[in-house]
Amino acid sequence: MKQKVLVLFLAVITLGLTSCNSNDDETGIVIDGIDLTKDVDCCSAEEALQVYKFIQTVKIIPELSTTVDDKYEVWAYSKTGTFHKGYNDLYFVVTKKKTGNYVKFFDIKNITPLMNMVKMNMWHSTPVGSSFEVFDTTLPAVKRGWVSFLMITSDAGSWQLSYDIDVLDSKGGLQNKGINVDDLPKGQDWLKSFKVGDETYYLSLVNPTDWKTGHNTIQAYVSKKNTPATTPYGLAKEQFTIEIDPRMPDMGNHTSPDNTPLTKQIDGSYSGNINLTMTGLWRIHLTVKDSKGNVVAGGDDLKEGFSSLYWDVTL
Repeated sequence: MKQKVLVLFLAVITLGLTSCNSNDDETGIVIDGIDLTKDVDCCSAEEALQVYKFIQTVKIIPELSTTVDDKYEVWAYSKTGTFHKGYNDLYFVVTKKKTGNYVKFFDIKNITPLMNMVKMNMWHSTPVGSSFEVFDTTLPAVKRGWVSFLMITSDAGSWQLSYDIDVLDSKGGLQNKGINVDDLPKGQDWLKSFKVGDETYYLSLVNPTDWKTGHNTIQAYVSKKNTPATTPYGLAKEQFTIEIDPRMPDMGNHTSPDNTPLTKQIDGSYSGNINLTMTGLWRIHLTVKDSKGNVVAGGDDLKEGFSSLYWDVTL
């Protein structure tokens, strides 16, 4: 709470004045004897206010927050402050302990989630995003990445997560920090796998809780299992096309019009369009094709006329 209150105070008193990145040496902002015009690592007042507003929409993950060199506070966030099976956005913010100012220049690296499968006496990782980057130019002090957890925490296995962070001239991070991964509510299933030969791929559906009835952009990632399995699963280099057939199993399996396949984008994600005409459970049947148009998953494994490879989304 300390960093939130201080940054809000800074943002409010400096709006309409000058920013802490200002090059104007004639006008300064001084709080507790600190001239913020000299703090070139921090955000402007306007940017700080936007960051403050953003972190009101997410919640801190206490177990992944830390301190670096007793100079910087590292704050980790997710939408709920927890993790669930499947796709999770993960955000990081860094502040200076001395001033509470948000720091723009830091890098999150080597994020490594690991599950200890107790009964099987083995460890494995899970799909992760390729990097943590600024995702909104109005939020230069917020870095976003993602993790898609294969399984929930249970008696059969537990999760831990490690990451490294570089903040200006300092280095730090967390190693093997225990985390909990919950199940999704009934009627939500956002992560599925398929095999091509000996290779295993994972389909992670991105944030369908943001969808509404009608037309929506549908986004997903295709990740490839690594060898060894303890290495985080990065984005698959192969190019696929993912055809979708949304049906309502509780309503006679009726479908909807105007859906388009997911195709690979420049950033490595897959994007298409889905039209959901009413609220309720939608089962999104998937047919995966390779770059030559050959069906590699879903189409040859039919159940009652539909692909048995599917995501479940309940509006």
